[in-house]
Amino acid sequence: MFIPRSIEKRIRELSASFPVLSVTGPRQSGKTTMLKRMFPDYQYVSLENPDYYDLALNDPRLFLERFDRYAIFDEAQRVPHLFNYLQGKVDNDRIMGQYILSGSQNYLLMNSITQSLAGRVALFSLFPFSMAEVEAVDMLSTSLEEAVFKGFYPPLYDRPLNPPDFFANYIETYVQRDIRQLQAVQNLIVFRTFVQLCAGRIGQPLNYQALATDAGVSPSTAKAWLGILEASHIIFTLPPYFKNFRKRLTKAHKLYFYDVGLAAYLLGIRQVSDLQAHFARGNLFEDMVVAELRKQSHHNGLLIDFYYWHESNGHEVDLMWERNNELHIAEVKSGTTLNRSFFDNLSYLKKITGQDLQNAYLIYGGTDSFSQTEAEVLSWRDVGRLLMM
Repeated sequence: MFIPRSIEKRIRELSASFPVLSVTGPRQSGKTTMLKRMFPDYQYVSLENPDYYDLALNDPRLFLERFDRYAIFDEAQRVPHLFNYLQGKVDNDRIMGQYILSGSQNYLLMNSITQSLAGRVALFSLFPFSMAEVEAVDMLSTSLEEAVFKGFYPPLYDRPLNPPDFFANYIETYVQRDIRQLQAVQNLIVFRTFVQLCAGRIGQPLNYQALATDAGVSPSTAKAWLGILEASHIIFTLPPYFKNFRKRLTKAHKLYFYDVGLAAYLLGIRQVSDLQAHFARGNLFEDMVVAELRKQSHHNGLLIDFYYWHESNGHEVDLMWERNNELHIAEVKSGTTLNRSFFDNLSYLKKITGQDLQNAYLIYGGTDSFSQTEAEVLSWRDVGRLLMM
């Protein structure tokens, strides 16, 4: 079953204004499936096909003559010098939406794009499904633990797959096909351990020195590897909110995974019941919520910057963002039963800012959504509508 992607609207809109579109994203996020469905009349060219690869590598002009217009070049980063010829082609033809580039090795693809196609290409990132996308087709898991365990990669919604089986192969493919080619990663075994250590730090301020020590690498290597994971759309970081409200604030970024199921697998969770009393249950729930909003912002072209707020004395608000010149604040609690203490940090922030802060939300692990004086209370199942409020 094909699940429509919310990013499709933006892609169609900008295909009328740019000669080249670029769709990057992690492996198995559904890029090829979506593009073939959206543009059925385009020629699909996978540069992992040896014949196409050899032609593009050895005779790029002939390659572009063969695929003169309206083509999808998948795994385009494999032939970086093709982009120099592509630049001249689209400049001469002046046809909007002429070529679509897609690839999973985002750091390599983006490097080629910025060098050769700047100003000519509309950039998109396609992530695993959002909760809103699977809820729209009535495929969202019925329990919070099942949603965290399964995650949101499309193959898990398309065929009968056990999540641990999928993620084991996913990690192996990512390391062997993407990471092996990078000079910055010479020890793949240590890199795998490093990724697992990152999963154990979800929702925590990043301490590069501590992470490097635990992984047995230098701080500079840890920073480089985090950059690779971020460029691969495996992880992202959340910066602290920049207004200090006359308080001393934490300056470190917090770490999250784009897919909570992958993070759960890396933490050794092999069945849904493992989550009931797992030490990282709350962190994984927070990851699912933060990643959901991040994905929705990207897929819908909302261009929202998200932050967290943490005071040196321990007060913290999990999420903050500004929209229409208004500040929105949100707390994330995995508990299924509402507790008055859940509102404490929201109330504290309102107090020190001296503002009413009407756009306050509490997202929790329960099933009911309703309004309270302190905040709008949202069930985890309703997070998908938060940015539309």
